[in-house]
Amino acid sequence: QVQLVESGGALVQAGGSLRLSCAVSGRTFSIFPMGWFRQAPGKERQFVAAIHWSDGTIGYGDSVKGRFTISRDNAKNTVYLQMNSLTPEDTGVYYCAGSVPRVGIPRLAREYAYWGQGTQVTVSS
Repeated sequence: QVQLVESGGALVQAGGSLRLSCAVSGRTFSIFPMGWFRQAPGKERQFVAAIHWSDGTIGYGDSVKGRFTISRDNAKNTVYLQMNSLTPEDTGVYYCAGSVPRVGIPRLAREYAYWGQGTQVTVSS
């Protein structure tokens, strides 16, 4: 089994920054692409970013390109999401997700098999 635990969510003012962390435990060797999604109230879960555990291939959602950076620390089994220049539109619950071994960057929620419990990010104007 695989466990994903997010942390780092907070209330921040527009223009500010946050760094989210996702600690991965369990059968980590079975996880390749790791992603971040977010969900605002009344909206569908939205792809934010993903990174391949093995070769570091990265993909971003259009709304966060140039502002967010995903990274990984293989030794710590942790994936990070650095978020800069935050706007109120970035508000939502941020979820860490793990896919199964595959080629490319999965961008749909249904392509991910493992999910964390989520961490709240609120950006005030």
